[in-house]
Amino acid sequence: MEHPLSSEGIFLLVCLFFFFVSSAHILFLDSNFKQPNMPYWNQTGYKLPVKASLEDYEETVKKAKEAWKVWADIPAPKRGEIVRQIGDALRQKIKVLGSLVSLEMGKIFVEGVGEVQEYVDVCDYAVGLSRMIGGPILPSESKYVSNLVLVRPGHALIEQWNPVGLVGIITAFNFPVAVYGWNSAIAMICGNACLWKGAPTTSLISVAVTKIIAKVLEDNRVPGAVCSLVCGGADIGTAMARDERMDLLSFTGSTKVGKQVALMVQERFGRSLLELGGNNAIIVFEDADLNLVIPSALFAAVGTAGQRCTTARRLFLHESIHDEVVAKLAKAYAQVRIGDPWDSDTLYGPLHTKEAVKMFLDAVEQAKQQGGSVVCGGKVINRPGNYVEPTIVTGLPHNAPIVHTETFAPILYVLKFKEEEEVFAWNNEVKQGLSSSIFTKDLGRIFRWLGPKGSDCGIVNVNIPTSGAEIGGAFGGEKHTGGGRESGSDSWKLYMRRSTCTINYSKNLPLAQGIKFQ
Repeated sequence: MEHPLSSEGIFLLVCLFFFFVSSAHILFLDSNFKQPNMPYWNQTGYKLPVKASLEDYEETVKKAKEAWKVWADIPAPKRGEIVRQIGDALRQKIKVLGSLVSLEMGKIFVEGVGEVQEYVDVCDYAVGLSRMIGGPILPSESKYVSNLVLVRPGHALIEQWNPVGLVGIITAFNFPVAVYGWNSAIAMICGNACLWKGAPTTSLISVAVTKIIAKVLEDNRVPGAVCSLVCGGADIGTAMARDERMDLLSFTGSTKVGKQVALMVQERFGRSLLELGGNNAIIVFEDADLNLVIPSALFAAVGTAGQRCTTARRLFLHESIHDEVVAKLAKAYAQVRIGDPWDSDTLYGPLHTKEAVKMFLDAVEQAKQQGGSVVCGGKVINRPGNYVEPTIVTGLPHNAPIVHTETFAPILYVLKFKEEEEVFAWNNEVKQGLSSSIFTKDLGRIFRWLGPKGSDCGIVNVNIPTSGAEIGGAFGGEKHTGGGRESGSDSWKLYMRRSTCTINYSKNLPLAQGIKFQ
């Protein structure tokens, strides 16, 4: 079939790009030019200016801080209405934006559209939260001191919540739209301005989304700089982490870089929200329904070509069903349709970069050297683009170094276990603690899995895959995953600062411990 993005189509996208960058709140033009990332094709015939200077960054921060003064004065329900309009504007262009995600990131079209839909959904969700943010008003308490009852009549305690100010949002390549949406929609209804630094390899979609948001804001007579964008590399990220004007920094990316970001933010006693790596496991017991297990493991391991933070990387099988499940899973892998991200029949697209392909090959080789056997896959696919075969590896011990390494690629390590207690411990022994799942019909086992001696992850599933998230639930993990949480019913608290206010509306002044000044 003819490629949906011909050279003429690419040219139109580039023209659109230059139109987008004319906005004052999107600052990143300088003399540095970069070839756009196209994982499915690896063909380029033009270059784009997509790298900011530190001077650009400084100008953008100043404008964002000024825009915040306007935004913070708008009542929260009205802010929620504007965020709803942003969701509607994204919904109207969802297929175009989904195509742009596929172009730059490489995920299949339906996943690209689905990612934009996540942003739309969180906008709708944020509307309701905009009428719920705030704390209680409490009566002042009574205290007992030396058998005397001390009361403070005419006093009240108010839990006051205010926006933190400017929220920096650094997102990764694998979800270039959704993660920004999870953060920005909630941050905005709380009264914050946002400064976004997307991945350098997904600059086009960052610009397109920012332009759409800016139009909605400006149509409501609000400065577009409430949601600003700076495209750039590590120097911009470092500047954001060290900048005391960044009242909260949300970072999504690798554990290695996240640790550096956390240290820089902590050095200035700043606030951070970290969403880092995951080495996620599925545990299948002997009583599991294999009709659920096979598609779940397949989707969790090869969806987005293994480039989700919630991708299943370890599959623990009870020894009594190990061989049967491996055989069925290998058969399912053979039926995965690999191809063009825009083809409706495609289920599996390319890796994001050539460097990711190299990491995939290195991981497969290490697995072999450590005693693993490749059941299927393990090779580069001979076609244009960054395509590799989805891979199953068996025969490794649970504590093999490669098993404990998060490789952002479609490699599934299948491991045997005998007892519940040991496999729960193996699930928890890796440094990350993002997502986990068991397949069983045993109700007691399910509640042990959910309890204090079960999974130590932030996402603990039963009879469904490790991947996938809903906006109503908090998303995030423990340990080297960072400890942050995005979305969910109380997510707004992360983007606000809390104050306790005691109001004396009486004519008396009862002091602590009954002290009286004559």
